[in-house]
Amino acid sequence: MIRHGQSLVNLEGWNQGNTDEGLTDLGQRQAAALAHWLPTKLPTMDILYCSTMRRALETAAPLCAAYNITLQREDRLREVGNNRLDHSPYPNDDLPRDYADYWGSERPFNSITPAMGEGESWMHFRTRVGSFLEEIVQRHRQQTVVAICHGGVVEAAFDHIFNVGPWRRCEVWLRNSGITQFEYVEHPRRETWRLHYHDRADHLNDL
Repeated sequence: MIRHGQSLVNLEGWNQGNTDEGLTDLGQRQAAALAHWLPTKLPTMDILYCSTMRRALETAAPLCAAYNITLQREDRLREVGNNRLDHSPYPNDDLPRDYADYWGSERPFNSITPAMGEGESWMHFRTRVGSFLEEIVQRHRQQTVVAICHGGVVEAAFDHIFNVGPWRRCEVWLRNSGITQFEYVEHPRRETWRLHYHDRADHLNDL
């Protein structure tokens, strides 16, 4: 799982609310560095999934070229608050602009975007990320799956895989274009997931 490169919405001075923005110049360079570095460590991938938000799609584009692979767009990989209760996405040009004045894990059963009648909660978000993970386990056994997503998606993946309760005690921090590697293993009497590394960013050393 790879977080997108730096986007305009990640800038400290951004005050335009939640909008579907692309990558900054630095984010474009992060995406290019990722596409140059990753094939040296991961020579092949079987499938590349990507969030349908612009900053993720722009991060994925150089990887598609590097691996000559077709991108699979996946709405369940969108950042928290950008889908409805039923997991369907809001239109990218009409996203909920304002999040709640509380953090999602503070009130995990309350809407992230209370101004929207159908806004998802943190637990709805976790469910959609968890459903994606469970589906790829069944669909892609013995395959290498790469997913370009958002920091919140990786956090929700940790919650799902580590069976964390509704109230989180630790924020899982991930820099732009950081890589997290999970492995699903077939052990009938042991843990079925392995965490190999989190927030790996060797490709950013020269940036």
